[in-house]
Amino acid sequence: MQFIPTPLAGAYLIDLDKLGDDRGFFARAFCEREFAAQGLASRFVQVNNSLSADTGTLRGMHYQLAPHAETKLVRCIRGSLWDVILDLRPESPTFGQHFGAELSAENRRMMYVPKGFAHGFITLHDDTEAFYFVDAAYAPDHERGIRWNDPRFAIEWPVEPAVLSDKDRDQRDFDPVWHTGQPADTQD
Repeated sequence: MQFIPTPLAGAYLIDLDKLGDDRGFFARAFCEREFAAQGLASRFVQVNNSLSADTGTLRGMHYQLAPHAETKLVRCIRGSLWDVILDLRPESPTFGQHFGAELSAENRRMMYVPKGFAHGFITLHDDTEAFYFVDAAYAPDHERGIRWNDPRFAIEWPVEPAVLSDKDRDQRDFDPVWHTGQPADTQD
């Protein structure tokens, strides 16, 4: 696997090392030892699967507060999506910054999302399916979300959302006390 640092501290894009011949290829999509050697989470307790029927379906921006914060490993297994992460760790040098990349069934790229990041995506094709591994169980009382178009962060989405759940449409703008559980010392 190739671990490609993103501009956000601790977040990575992961490309597969494919060994191929005339039959196709073989690649590891996860290796506990390789993840641990990079200092990344290497134990996952839940695997989530989402299918979005329509192009322009936006899901996000979601995360959980400590002590139930989640690390996610996201991969698109059908279609394609624009995956976005947002650093909400008040002590981070990249607090308040976001990063996006295309994940598709074709490129087989994965996004490693550290604890303390909000995560979301918008589909670029109909019938897009994603798998994501998480290292903490879902804890509804610690769930949070930020409005996809909060002007504070000005996330650049490649297409205008066509489908949003009521929950995602009604998310609130960023509030450091509610969204991180503590006031942020520095506001970008």
